[in-house]
Amino acid sequence: MTAIRNGPTSTPSTLGEVGRLAARYGVPVEDALLIALNLHGIGSDVPRHRARVEVRLASAPSVPWRLIVPLNVTDSPFQLRGERLALGSTPVGTVERIDADEAVGGYFRDAYTALTLNPNARSRCVGCAFCPNTLEAAADPRLSEQRDLHQLLAALREQHPRRDLTELREVTVSTGCFERESAAVQHLRTLRTVLDEQDVEARIGFLTSVLESDEAFEQLAADVAPFVLRLTAECFTRRNLLLKSSKAVLVASEMPGVLRRASAAGHSTSFTYIVGLDPLDAVLEGVGALAPYITEFPNFQVYQAHNSIMAGLRTPGGQELEHYLQARVAIEDVIGPTGLRPAAWECYRPLWYFTFAGEPLAGEPPPE
Repeated sequence: MTAIRNGPTSTPSTLGEVGRLAARYGVPVEDALLIALNLHGIGSDVPRHRARVEVRLASAPSVPWRLIVPLNVTDSPFQLRGERLALGSTPVGTVERIDADEAVGGYFRDAYTALTLNPNARSRCVGCAFCPNTLEAAADPRLSEQRDLHQLLAALREQHPRRDLTELREVTVSTGCFERESAAVQHLRTLRTVLDEQDVEARIGFLTSVLESDEAFEQLAADVAPFVLRLTAECFTRRNLLLKSSKAVLVASEMPGVLRRASAAGHSTSFTYIVGLDPLDAVLEGVGALAPYITEFPNFQVYQAHNSIMAGLRTPGGQELEHYLQARVAIEDVIGPTGLRPAAWECYRPLWYFTFAGEPLAGEPPPE
């Protein structure tokens, strides 16, 4: 297992410094740059805080990357002027598109073959100390009836280039507002009914920590499958401080059992995790405990601090790029033997872009 270095260095402010740090951990400089962008955000004159941006790196211009970052970070080493993105005084890429990061009812991903739904008012979900949802515009009405889901899918169909949802491979429910297991199960059953009525055979995915019981997973197997549980682990330490009560009640030691029960019922399994909140030894222990029970690559996200309070929630060293490179290499050691690999479209703030443990993902990065 890769050794964890003590004490991350200061924030790299030049391309040369990022390159040297990337080389130390065997990471492409392109990956290190994109992780740093997620971590530090961008300074610009764009009158917008958190936004979806499309970035093309100067050293790998054929691959565009969609990121969600703040654009008004005055002390960021990255600066945007027009479309030109610079690290210090060195141009490193272009930003071709900027969209408001609004909480909407749904959006497409992976070339319109995956759909993410926010059917339970994500913008009104509050409680987790690190969550930026309270910074977003509220454009996602709470849905509670079958008719509302029909209307939402009808509206999304109009946004699809072929006006057709039957080619969807996965429909992911991404919301933090289901407080009870029974309510979550009922919603998923309703969603499957609506998808069946519209001839959509996609797998349903659900980001949640409220599904735990054998009974729930058995009911989902009967009425909702194919289904993937994406357990919202988020962090392994300080859960009572960082998470709202409905998430904090699930302690880290109980998470493997939840994944095991879901798998035993025939479901696919994964989890979401935010890097930067736990010390690295807790990352290794927690991820190692969950790895035997997953069938999909987990969603590892770079922690973004949108204000001074959120910055104070980081683990010591979590403000430095090196912490995330250390975590990346350590996670590769744990997850690598499973054969699971990240898909770029599944996460807006990942630790992997062009390579995973030296293996190419999105095409070979430029030669050194």
